[in-house]
Amino acid sequence: MELLLAVTVGWLYACGLYLLLRRTLAQMVIGLALLTNGANVLIFVAAGLVRGEPPIIGGGDSTLGAGAADPVPQALILTAIVIGFAIQAFAMALAYRVYRSVASDDIDALTTTEPPPPPVRVIREEEG
Repeated sequence: MELLLAVTVGWLYACGLYLLLRRTLAQMVIGLALLTNGANVLIFVAAGLVRGEPPIIGGGDSTLGAGAADPVPQALILTAIVIGFAIQAFAMALAYRVYRSVASDDIDALTTTEPPPPPVRVIREEEG
């Protein structure tokens, strides 16, 4: 089972990196989502797959039991999910803003970072 999950992590990272290198903003955002999911599964696999009791300290005990699952990877994955969601939402908002200002999803259409200068109005003095 761990080998299957390791291969899944590899595929998620490979597909995520491939999509990050594409020319459209939508594919880049999807690639970012695949990378964050790959990181979550990587943390899960690195912690090891064990069938244990829930990591709850019972009444009168001061430590976890010997057969309890490790709570640290669970907390790391939960934190990674929240951070990944925030990054995904920011990337989507940024891509939407870029699409609205450039009117294109293609990255090659982003030729400059500054807006064009306003037209110059020339006022001539009248000869009298």
